[in-house]
Amino acid sequence: MLSSTIHGQINDLADAVDVLSEEAKKDTTYWVSEFSGGLNFNQASFSDNWKAGGINSVALGSIIAGKAMYRKDRLSWDNEIELLYGIVKNEGQSTRKSNDRMFFDSKMGYRMSQNWGAFFSLNFLSQFTEGYEYGPNESRSLISDFMAPGFLTSSLGFEYKPNNEFNLRIGPFSPRFTFVNNPDIIQTVPSNYGVPAGETTRIEWLAMQIFANYNKDITENFNIKTRYMMFANYETLSLKNIDHRLDITLTAKITQVINVTLTTITLYDIDQDPGVQFSQALALGILYKVNNKK
Repeated sequence: MLSSTIHGQINDLADAVDVLSEEAKKDTTYWVSEFSGGLNFNQASFSDNWKAGGINSVALGSIIAGKAMYRKDRLSWDNEIELLYGIVKNEGQSTRKSNDRMFFDSKMGYRMSQNWGAFFSLNFLSQFTEGYEYGPNESRSLISDFMAPGFLTSSLGFEYKPNNEFNLRIGPFSPRFTFVNNPDIIQTVPSNYGVPAGETTRIEWLAMQIFANYNKDITENFNIKTRYMMFANYETLSLKNIDHRLDITLTAKITQVINVTLTTITLYDIDQDPGVQFSQALALGILYKVNNKK
């Protein structure tokens, strides 16, 4: 009798394990997330009699980046954030910014075929602190600030995604809000980044956005990441009034946590400047990355 009772309890336990196993399979997470944080430091010093010349300097840079992507059946929700900030101190000069960027992008999608889908997205771009144009004798003029400018763009359209490395969004309806919350900016930037004088916001309702991402590991230790954004206002449509921005980041892994990173930004926006703007930064530092990929 005792033996049969124990045997029955074992069978009941086995059945319970089977049920829990099936429930666990059904409860598989649909989220994939990734987080990275980095810090780089550069320093140079020279003696007074150093004949090759040079300026004593200290530079510090930081980056925080994250992704969270949801997939279930035909639905998707992708979120990405990038925060960069750097400072440099050269002997004889005040501390200045070497990098400053805030970027956030969120996209909800519905897959209609193997490579095509519909999407709605929202992306935001600005900076953390004041930006200055420097002149002789440490004179400076304020030319930017937090939310001066700031860009908030929503977009509705179609997405082409042939693989996990590349995606292209075409948003024929993409209203954009441009913010300039510092009234002093217009004194040194007469265009006020396209925002009418005396106001803090410009809304461009009838506009188009093209947004492309390419992220590929060329080798195990070398990655290339590019992001291209184009914005065109239908009401002022012409070649000179179309905004373009191309971000390129090359990352070479030296050890598990030490990386060399080259970043470039090429920007054309006639509301900011009639010419093409370009920035480049090369950094050696620590980059720590974690994810929940299986």
